[in-house]
Amino acid sequence: MPLYYVWNIGCQMNAADARRAEEGLEALGLRRAAQIEQADVIVLNTCVVRQSAEDRVWGRLRSLKPVKTKNPRAFLALMGCAVGDPDALARQFPYVDAFIRPSDVDGLLRAVERSGLAPAPQSATPRDSEPPGGEESPVAPVSAPCPSERSEASRTARAEPSPISRGITAIYGCNHHCTYCIVRLRRGGETSRPVADIVREAERAAARGAREIVLLGQNVDAYGRDLVPPLDLADLLHAVHDVEGIWRIRFLTSHPGDLSPRVIQAVRDLPKVCEQFELPVQSGDDGVLRRMGRTYTARQYRDLVRAIRDTVPGAAIATDVIVGFPGETDEAFQNTYRLLEEIRFDAVHVAAYSVRPGTPAERLPDDVPPAEKERRRKAVDDLQKHIVGEINQALVGRSVEVLVEGQKKGRWFGRTRTNKLVFFDSPHDWRGRLTWVRITWAGPWSLVGEVSPTAVK
Repeated sequence: MPLYYVWNIGCQMNAADARRAEEGLEALGLRRAAQIEQADVIVLNTCVVRQSAEDRVWGRLRSLKPVKTKNPRAFLALMGCAVGDPDALARQFPYVDAFIRPSDVDGLLRAVERSGLAPAPQSATPRDSEPPGGEESPVAPVSAPCPSERSEASRTARAEPSPISRGITAIYGCNHHCTYCIVRLRRGGETSRPVADIVREAERAAARGAREIVLLGQNVDAYGRDLVPPLDLADLLHAVHDVEGIWRIRFLTSHPGDLSPRVIQAVRDLPKVCEQFELPVQSGDDGVLRRMGRTYTARQYRDLVRAIRDTVPGAAIATDVIVGFPGETDEAFQNTYRLLEEIRFDAVHVAAYSVRPGTPAERLPDDVPPAEKERRRKAVDDLQKHIVGEINQALVGRSVEVLVEGQKKGRWFGRTRTNKLVFFDSPHDWRGRLTWVRITWAGPWSLVGEVSPTAVK
């Protein structure tokens, strides 16, 4: 029986694409390989949002040349944001069999079928959504912004059970023009999936054991504006809220210019929707924000955070920050630092600016020295470690609701409604259960507690 291996790097959108790919390959009759070298079908699902991610992609791809030499019948596909100019890539990497645009899982499955390595007919493959552009167009759905490489390179093979938390793409692409971002160039403009398609995918996920749905989009707040009749993200939250078997709903990532009062109110009013917002600020300096092509000021961002906290008390807010962007003076960086001190985020994903070829920011002078970028990045990291340490310490002695996702090194782990990672010990099987955990220890990145003997669900 043919074997497959999916290697994935990047954001949660990429992880969702990779899981759809593995499910499609299994529906075609393939099974997971324990090692990439054993696979008949190899898929690299890629990210180029940062230079470090791109370097890992090309390093991994070059490492597979001997594998193809040893097994010429193996099918090697490069998929995702690294696929810019397929013709140029084919000349550079002639041993790659297919170049697949981001999120075009159906295109990947058709290519695997044409290779002759799929024992099952195509009718067995899941078709949750068709990429924009039709059957022959490899045009681009989206990725949630990957301002940091939150997911390390990983294979998404099916050795583990179906995930308790399932990401579902709600909207492909982005209509914003952030000057530093390569993703829109690779994934195109905004295209929303029909509500019915998303609800069906959520129902299938629930039937497989998922208890949490994460609605994904590069700019998830833009959901539905292109549909006829127009809808918004709040409408989608209400629809998914009715799916039986789903206990929690999250969404990411939000653009500060598009997050509406109606969505904030839906978080307040819908019991299944978690009190968590992913709201990238990128900079706290208005001059830097203008050069970045962001469509808000630091004051407008502060006002939005205030509106969230007034409407949804106790909501967790996470953000992304880029330091060392062209023209970021020390004073501009201090404006960002002060904003972080003032707002006290639950999480900050910080990255030093790196030039992305083909973006408008490439034309700006990269005038912040690497050592200074690293100093600023570390300053933000140190500040956030202190802030989140205080936030988490306040949870010691309190009981929090945890959806248990699995085990790591013999310890059960899960997340609170505000996305705090919690560990606890127990001899019983807690996977997929909703329970209360009394927090006994808090660090900046995780919590430890004692589980209640009875589950909520």
